[in-house]
Amino acid sequence: MTDTPEDEVLHRFESGVSWITLNRPEAMNAVTWDQRERVIGLLAEASADPDVRAVVITATGKGFCTGADLRGAPSAPAERIVGDVARMIRLGAQRLITAVLDCEKPVIAAVNGTAAGLGAHLALACDLVIAAEPARFIEVFVRRGLVPDAGGAYLLPRLIGPQKAKELMFFGDALPAAEAERLGLVNKVVPAEALAETAREWAERLAQGPTRALALTKQLVNASLDSDRATALAAEATAQELNMSTADANEGVAAFVERRTPKYLGR
Repeated sequence: MTDTPEDEVLHRFESGVSWITLNRPEAMNAVTWDQRERVIGLLAEASADPDVRAVVITATGKGFCTGADLRGAPSAPAERIVGDVARMIRLGAQRLITAVLDCEKPVIAAVNGTAAGLGAHLALACDLVIAAEPARFIEVFVRRGLVPDAGGAYLLPRLIGPQKAKELMFFGDALPAAEAERLGLVNKVVPAEALAETAREWAERLAQGPTRALALTKQLVNASLDSDRATALAAEATAQELNMSTADANEGVAAFVERRTPKYLGR
C-alpha cells in the first residue's frame, strides 16, 4: 500500500496549537513533493484559522529533515534548459521556507534529530527553535558541489553574521545542537525525551497570548532585517495602529489598569 500525504505528514490540533509532524523516519524525513505541498497548505490554514494560535513543526524518528526527496515530483523535461532549475527551486524549496516565514502565527521548530540542507533551513525559518541534544545542523550543499538553496544564504547571515555563515556553508561540517545554541541558531537545547513536552509548553504559552500582536511583531522583526530605520519605524507605527483595533489589545490595556491577568482570545 502506498503512503498518502496524510500518512507522511501527520497533523493534529489541540489547545490552540497546530502540530505538523514529518513522518518518513525510514528516509530521515527527506521531504517529498507531496509532503512539501501538504506542509505549505497546513501553514496557510493556520494563518487563516483564528482558532489556531501557534504552530509546531517536528518529525518522527532520528532525523528532523535531511533535505529534499524528489519522489512524486513532476517529471523533469527531457532536455533541461536555462531557467528550469531556478523555477524548480523557486516553486519548491523556496515556497516552503517562505510559507514558514509568512505564516501569521508563531512557528516553533522542535528539532528531534539531523537537520540538513533544506531541513536545516526549514528549522531556521521558524520563529523559535528547540533542539534535542542529539540534533545536528548541516549545510550539506557543498558536499554535493551545490550552492545553498532553500533560503539558506538569506537566513544564515541574518542569524549569525556573514563570516560564520560562510564557514558553515563552505565546509559543510555538522553543527551539534549545543554549538548551534551558542551561536544563536537555536533557542533551547533539551534532552531528547523532553523535546515534545518543552515544545508543547512553549506552543501553549504562545497560544494563550495576543495572537494578532504576535503576528504583527513577527512581521516587523522579519521585515526590519531588510529595512532602513525610517521604513522600520513607519512600519512599527502602522502595526501598532492596526493592533490597537484588536480585542486583545483592549483586553491587555484593561487588564493592566484593573491590575489583573489578561485573558486573550486571539482576536
